[in-house]
Amino acid sequence: MKKLKATLQSLCEFCLFSGVLERLIHGPLEIPGMETTTKVNGVAKSKTSDKIPVAAHPLAEDPTDIASNIKYHAQYSPHFSPVKFEPEQAYYAAAESVRDRLIQQWNETYLHYHKVDPKQTYYLSMEFLQGRALTNAIGNLDIQDAYSIAINKLGHELEEITEQEKDMALGNGGLGRLASCFLDSMATLNLPAWGYGLRYRYGLFKQRISKAGQEEMAEDWLEKFSPWEVVRHDVVFPVRFFGHVEVLPTGSRKWVGGEVLQALAYDIPIPGYKTKNTNSLRLWEAKASAQDFNLFQFNDGQYQSAAELHARAEQICAVLYPGDATEEGKLLRLKQQFFLCSASLQDIISRFKERKDGTGVREWSEFPTKVAVQLNDTHPTLAIPELMRLLMDEEGLGWDEAWDVTSKTIAYTNHTVLPEALEKWSQVVISKLLPRHMEIIEEIDKRFTAMIKSTRPDLDSKISDIRILDHNSNKPVVRMANLCVVSGHTVNGVAQLHSDILKDELFADYVSIWPTKFQNKTNGITPRRWLKFCSPELSLIITKWLKTDKWVTNLDLLVGLREFADNPELQAEWDSAKMANKQRLVQYIRRVTGESIDPNSLFDIQVKRIHEYKRQLLNILGAVYRYKKLKEMSPEKRKTTTPRTIMIGGKAFATYTNAKRIVKLVNDVGAVVNTDPEVNEYLKVVFVPNYNVSVAEVLIPGSELSQHISTAGMEASGTSNMKFALNGCLIIGTLDGANVEIREEVGEDNFFLFGATADQVPKLRKDRENGLFKPDPRFEEAKQFIRSKAFGSYDYEPLLDSLEGNSGYGRGDYFLVGHDFPTYIDTQAKVDEAYKDRKRWIKMSILSTAGSGKFSSDRTISQYAKEIWNIEDCPVP
Repeated sequence: MKKLKATLQSLCEFCLFSGVLERLIHGPLEIPGMETTTKVNGVAKSKTSDKIPVAAHPLAEDPTDIASNIKYHAQYSPHFSPVKFEPEQAYYAAAESVRDRLIQQWNETYLHYHKVDPKQTYYLSMEFLQGRALTNAIGNLDIQDAYSIAINKLGHELEEITEQEKDMALGNGGLGRLASCFLDSMATLNLPAWGYGLRYRYGLFKQRISKAGQEEMAEDWLEKFSPWEVVRHDVVFPVRFFGHVEVLPTGSRKWVGGEVLQALAYDIPIPGYKTKNTNSLRLWEAKASAQDFNLFQFNDGQYQSAAELHARAEQICAVLYPGDATEEGKLLRLKQQFFLCSASLQDIISRFKERKDGTGVREWSEFPTKVAVQLNDTHPTLAIPELMRLLMDEEGLGWDEAWDVTSKTIAYTNHTVLPEALEKWSQVVISKLLPRHMEIIEEIDKRFTAMIKSTRPDLDSKISDIRILDHNSNKPVVRMANLCVVSGHTVNGVAQLHSDILKDELFADYVSIWPTKFQNKTNGITPRRWLKFCSPELSLIITKWLKTDKWVTNLDLLVGLREFADNPELQAEWDSAKMANKQRLVQYIRRVTGESIDPNSLFDIQVKRIHEYKRQLLNILGAVYRYKKLKEMSPEKRKTTTPRTIMIGGKAFATYTNAKRIVKLVNDVGAVVNTDPEVNEYLKVVFVPNYNVSVAEVLIPGSELSQHISTAGMEASGTSNMKFALNGCLIIGTLDGANVEIREEVGEDNFFLFGATADQVPKLRKDRENGLFKPDPRFEEAKQFIRSKAFGSYDYEPLLDSLEGNSGYGRGDYFLVGHDFPTYIDTQAKVDEAYKDRKRWIKMSILSTAGSGKFSSDRTISQYAKEIWNIEDCPVP
């Protein structure tokens, strides 16, 4: 009987396959998966799509034609077995359908720029945190309704298939997300611009939370493929490492020998909002050529040796920020940075040399009038000596002419005042990997110090601090930030406070040399992704009350909401939209953590890279103190408190031990609090795993209070604070980074302020060293509660030790958690009281959104374009 059943099953499978094969050979494929039924919101829904023909409509706008185009891609651009049209297959087919439209606009944009020949900006960044592309693309193309209907005709829901897309693992935190917001604004403003980055296969890491804490796994965004990237097989440039410098008979110098890899371009389209302009994010992948594969060694059984260069090529774009504790790790990081710079600059020069009329040769003095290169932090600093090398050694320019071109072309954005983040590379390592570049850096340093000695004798005693090369006998290094400041035409900070610190402290001596070189460009965020697309209900309400949707590209219009902030009708609609977002967040938290949270509790969220200066430790200590006080209350007293759900998310760098201890502590506290029947009705603590852009698009709209509580003077700007404020979330924070400007814009009464100010921090640290700090009893109580093993047996002593003592490595509470704890707790009590008054809270929420107009990346990029890059818009007709 079993044999008979098996035979019948095999026969059925053969008949099914034969039927599919028959249809493939003799007629259009009606995808079987489209002919079943599914349940949408619990209701059976037909998936029959017999009436939708299979036809290519690459520029379709009608939903039926779009559905035909999606079916066309499912059949004729297949990536899966023909019997499947599940949500994953539907996503890829829909993405390729959208890409048809993008490619048309992309090609038109490229040809238009080539014809008009405007000055273009090239934005070099080690990170681009793009997020999902499908929702953004159909939103910017203004075809989301048509695609929603089309996909519904094919038996799926748009929300269902967008969930199939994996975030591009090209970044980590604010640096990469800022770069992506900038790309969106450049395209929306019709600015001729390119982004340049690396195509990391495994990203930083995918975070998994276990009983042991954070575990790191490789990202899998390229496990199948990305439908958004287009490989440009004709755009390939050689990139050399190691080797030596030869002096030619003419006296010129040439870098030769070593190993040479190939940089292959992958382009991702960046559509503007309701504009034809579609710019490019160009990512480089490292390759070795076929001739670098040693067939003799392979056939001799020496498999690793045969493909050695191929293996080294794969390492370059394998992981973002590989560990650099070893010599090999340092070399790999430097390789990554140079690979990005060299490939990008060769591409830029190649494009510059293509005259729009195809004749003659450009004068190199024209280069800065056609090219603006922006370095996003110090990671692409090697663009400076590489541009000098290309101009001198490859194009035959003399030093003075090459320097004039370079210093007029390159500008630098500083993103940090943290000493460990201001890159310093070993002179020995650079000399080994990039011998010609070390020569050029030495010459820049030599000429700079000579200039200081001849023109600024008053700075003679400071030369050792401001020069590029630090000749410390123990570890001579190249100071990359100094190289950027000396070589670039403009240096900018990313918030007013940060820029003031740069000018008054970090780069004060340079300001005295070049007073006009330094600017502020307060960061911004794209209102498309961070309000219109991620919070559609709130967006519709804003449009209704402002009587226009032009706020999407002119965010200053949000100020018009202020006159309606007390209107009961708006407040009711606003409250309803926020609750819809909270309900979505409730479902997401249940799905990814298994935890049930109360949508009527105050949603208190801190999501960002885990770092001691960002003070997630202050947050969780506050939660521990809150839990202890709730435990001590009577049941009647607890009922008078404000229920709160504290959500914390972010990745700790794999080798940052204390940051990983903080992740572990948050999870351990949550495990106890959330299962305590006396308290869990009034407090829950949830760690949100694997924080990324797509997670943020659920968390931020559903937030009501967000914590931006870094030690004053240490956060350059922050951009998540802007996203939360824009979505009507109130901020509890210090006067740090862009918090200062957000508070000014939304109003002091709508911002929960606490903590020391940046100018107080140095004295407070000095007082601590001198034993003058007296901790608040509540701070001691919270630490002692953790030490009592109330949250498990894990040894948190090394983490708590960082808060103890007056000085010493890893001690002395450098980030002032203890000092700010009492005002933090007092301010959180004010939050609890404010939340009880619903009308007051909703009004504050409305005023938060109304005051967020300044923080559009459109404003930031307009300022870059006019005041740094000197470029103009170039709209495609």
